[in-house]
Amino acid sequence: MSVSKPIVNFYDKIKPRLHQRIGQELRLAYRVLDLGCGACELIRYLSRTYNQKVTGVDISSNSFPKRRGVSKDAKNIRYIRKDAAKLSFIRSKTIDAVVIFWALHEMEKPQSILRQARRVLRPGGKIIIVEFPRNSLARKLWDEDYYTSRQLTAYLRKAGFEEICIRKIERKQVLWVTGFRSKNVR
Repeated sequence: MSVSKPIVNFYDKIKPRLHQRIGQELRLAYRVLDLGCGACELIRYLSRTYNQKVTGVDISSNSFPKRRGVSKDAKNIRYIRKDAAKLSFIRSKTIDAVVIFWALHEMEKPQSILRQARRVLRPGGKIIIVEFPRNSLARKLWDEDYYTSRQLTAYLRKAGFEEICIRKIERKQVLWVTGFRSKNVR
């Protein structure tokens, strides 16, 4: 049990830095979609810091805000309890950026989710996926199955993303994944 506390503290400690990094990378995006948003910490940060219009989608988080719709704490935030594989409530090509933060490994239909993310992104829109690598400290703590870089690359390519880049950051304990929807209209 003594191993768990330092691991939890490590991920808790780096979360604000990861939020800042996402914010910096997406600072020019106006409409951002956070899939698997959980307690909505990231969307609150993006709205407050960059004045972005952010929609958080989560299917089953216990910490998800009780009220669906617009948040009282920020006029640019919406919380929606839906399946990220079924984003029919969002028009195609209307979102500037999609973020999936520590959530893709929890989702039942990752390929469908990535296809939906691509569909709602405008041409040139960006996706950022922040995940735990397969043999990370997170695996020791939560005993969950995580993706390899190769698997994530294949999923993104199959969904139609281009310019895919995957790096290990934060002492190689986090996968930082980016991709783009082609600027060509298709």
